[in-house]
Amino acid sequence: MSPSSDQPASAAITVLQTLYGQPSQAGFGSAVFDKIIKPETELEPIALRYYQYFVGKLWEQYGESAWMSTWKQIYVRPKGMQPDIVAELRAIADPASHHVPILLLDETDDRTRAQQALAAVFDDPQITDLSVYMIGDGAALSGLLVAGCRPNEMTILISLLD
Repeated sequence: MSPSSDQPASAAITVLQTLYGQPSQAGFGSAVFDKIIKPETELEPIALRYYQYFVGKLWEQYGESAWMSTWKQIYVRPKGMQPDIVAELRAIADPASHHVPILLLDETDDRTRAQQALAAVFDDPQITDLSVYMIGDGAALSGLLVAGCRPNEMTILISLLD
């Protein structure tokens, strides 16, 4: 069974999935997952599970150590901060991942619509926690995983490119 939720996605998540992809095990490109979770669930273990799911067969092929070599939390939205996912992604200062937010924000077929979709989902006032992780295989592939939690629900955007 896929880790994606059987619940219908909200309109904003549907738009985000249209732009960035449905849940998949493609191991390349991007995908959006929406998951019902228990209250007070820790974000990172779930994010890691979806990262592993997205990479699929390649996780075993190249080994966990390759995929975990770049796993690093590079941003946490401070409590009480006015959400602005576009500005937050642009401000990521980690030199190893700085180019990836630009790909998410600007290198899409419809830049304005993509940024609006990201804001509709990750700037939602119900988002209680938001973290961004650097991901990749330690060689050719690098990317970001954006995870946002609402009460009882988590949305994860994974983008992994060469």
